[in-house]
Amino acid sequence: MEKVRRLYRSNKDRVLGGVCGGIAEYFNVDPVIIRLLWVLLVLAYGVGILLYLIAWIVIPLKPKRK
Repeated sequence: MEKVRRLYRSNKDRVLGGVCGGIAEYFNVDPVIIRLLWVLLVLAYGVGILLYLIAWIVIPLKPKRK
């Protein structure tokens, strides 16, 4: 049986809202790469800020393990 992966905002690797850290955990890449991509979106098109805010609202915070 395959384990279901879910996208969450990161609890441990967060600078602002944990969005980039959560996306990096989901894709198993370095969070710095994701953050650089967000910066490029902001500088190139200006939509990066809006996308980040939407992701911050839509993506749930990772639940704490008991």
